[in-house]
Amino acid sequence: MGRHNKKTDSHIRRNSVIALSGLIPIGLVTAANSAGAVSDMTFVNAASAETAAAPLETPATQEPQAQILPVADLASAVAEPAPLAPVQATPPLPASMAEGALGIPSVSVAAYQNAERILAVENPTCNMQWTMLAGIGRVESGHAHDGKDADALGNLFEPVIGLPLNGSLPGQAVIMDTDGGALDGDTVYDRAVGPMQFIPSTWTQYAGDGNGDGISDPQNLFDSALTTGKYLCDGGLNMQDLTQAAKAIHRYNNSAAYVANVLAWTAGYSTGIIPAASDLPRIH
Repeated sequence: MGRHNKKTDSHIRRNSVIALSGLIPIGLVTAANSAGAVSDMTFVNAASAETAAAPLETPATQEPQAQILPVADLASAVAEPAPLAPVQATPPLPASMAEGALGIPSVSVAAYQNAERILAVENPTCNMQWTMLAGIGRVESGHAHDGKDADALGNLFEPVIGLPLNGSLPGQAVIMDTDGGALDGDTVYDRAVGPMQFIPSTWTQYAGDGNGDGISDPQNLFDSALTTGKYLCDGGLNMQDLTQAAKAIHRYNNSAAYVANVLAWTAGYSTGIIPAASDLPRIH
């Protein structure tokens, strides 16, 4: 991930990349706190088998009759699968998800909440909240440009590919091609891909299948939201701890201003209060 500019000709621009190793201390972070949802696993006890009655004596001239023994209900002996964790209740968003300063397209909300449910089962100690994923999505691509770039299944109409990471912009690192152009179409330099703007090598490491179709596609909202959550949670970080959450976001983009923006929007989606301009420093 990296700093980004406005999208031009269906492409999102950014001028810095993910810091994959090492964390730079953060000087200024906007506070935002939210509790995690925890799933309860319910087990169903098997019914005990009944004891069969002794067979009746039969006359010598008659063949013994086969005895039918009662059988325990096998279905009750199988534990039910753990239910998906409920999404934490948050204040209602605008009637039209795509309207207002806090508006989010309904398909994006579904993708973020789906990722929260999956992570609550796969990595419950992370305490990932969908509102944090929404904060990332807001800053990275404006929720795929207010949903205009995606269909109802979360597939982008056109791939979102960033500029080549060739160091031509201020503060931009140079990252040579790592995927043979498979994800970004560039065999010389890497480019950030998808609405959550992943560098190909990072996507390959954390790729998730959010919509369960057997494919991990950075150009799909459900897959990219889950992959974002997996990356933020890596290393045993707990999103309920503000310091750890800030470290995770800082790792996503090596910028204190970026961290402040994401946390401000996270708090906004958690409380229904629009962030103040002072909470949204410019990301260079």
